[in-house]
Amino acid sequence: MIIGYARTSTADQEAGLAAQERDLAAVGAEKVFAEQASSVARRDGLEQALDYLREGDQLTVTKLDRLARSIRDLMDIVERVNAKGASLRILAMDLDTASATGKLMLGILGSVAEFEREIMLERQREGIAKAKAEGKYKGRAPTAQRQASEVLRLLGSGMTEVAVADALGISRSSVQRIKRTPVA
Repeated sequence: MIIGYARTSTADQEAGLAAQERDLAAVGAEKVFAEQASSVARRDGLEQALDYLREGDQLTVTKLDRLARSIRDLMDIVERVNAKGASLRILAMDLDTASATGKLMLGILGSVAEFEREIMLERQREGIAKAKAEGKYKGRAPTAQRQASEVLRLLGSGMTEVAVADALGISRSSVQRIKRTPVA
């Protein structure tokens, strides 16, 4: 049985998720587990797909980056797939771990993908450091803190933390942080 797994990082990537589901259906995926979660977040859909696998099944994904966040993560997933007696197929790479060559290529390509990501992050850190040194990078503006006086006024009027958060479009933890911060 072909089991599909599709993932996008955010909920506003509907088209990307639909395209993955379409590609998985085109290769005969009988069951597709889909989710919208960052690769660093808990991936319940992936866990469900791995739990669903049986001996002889094939877990299929469209691209490597939709499955794993690092080479270690990839190898852990491959180990779990292998332990079930199943295989992994990555459509964009035309790669299938059912063969020895597929397993070798997966390890090599996973390492290259992780290397590329590390290089990109290194360049990003360098760019941010340069921008900070030039006074051009200040980080993101603290949106909730700009509303501190309104938060305190609403809390003072008897509104609950949740109601204040909803009214101002900020999180409850931001309301609590403002509440704890001494007034200057």
